[in-house]
Amino acid sequence: MARLLVVDNEPDICALIARYLVRAGHEVICAHDGATALAEVSLHGPPDAAVLDVDMPAVNGFELLEQLRSDHRDLAALFLTVLWNGEVRDRIAGLGAAYVPKPFTPEGLCTAVEDLLSRRGGAARQSETAS
Repeated sequence: MARLLVVDNEPDICALIARYLVRAGHEVICAHDGATALAEVSLHGPPDAAVLDVDMPAVNGFELLEQLRSDHRDLAALFLTVLWNGEVRDRIAGLGAAYVPKPFTPEGLCTAVEDLLSRRGGAARQSETAS
């Protein structure tokens, strides 16, 4: 089980994502904007991974991830987006993140989160071995 930060400015979408991830055995912290997400992380500590919407008012998902990583540089991230163009995919790749296009299925979302967490776990094991 992982602790996941889910940020989507649409409360219904955020609740749906959380429901799928909780059913998959994860603990979920929800936020509907960047400021609330940062406050939740400050209060609860860093999550194991963040699931972020790209297109949000005030602070978009890319900016939020950069802010989160200023204190937690190895934070794994998965973007959920209806914006599938090359520029968005390039920016996601540049951040070392993964993405799932909206609309998504529960299985697609959960599989992407598990893949993200397994890559993160493998990287953590590699850095521990190198020490």
